[in-house]
Amino acid sequence: MPTFIALGNYTDQGIRNVKDTVKRADMVKEAAAKAGVTMKDIVWTLGAYDLVVTFEAPDDAAMTAFELAVGAAGNVRTQTMRAFNRSEMSAILAKMG
Repeated sequence: MPTFIALGNYTDQGIRNVKDTVKRADMVKEAAAKAGVTMKDIVWTLGAYDLVVTFEAPDDAAMTAFELAVGAAGNVRTQTMRAFNRSEMSAILAKMG
């Protein structure tokens, strides 16, 4: 299943309610499961991003729909990247010829 890495920053609303961030993460994990997406890991970070989340989703469309739903809640803005594991990258490189 494709892997996605989401880099998140709190919105003004999200930081005002930061004490709920762990509860919100649990809610996101439950919502992800209902959408066919698996939240594999979440870490809260210092620096340019407030959190980093790893997801698995059946395809880009499922992940995009899920992330739009999360964004619509108004607590976090994300940048999401498609990630490739070793075997996926090897297959991609094999297509180079």
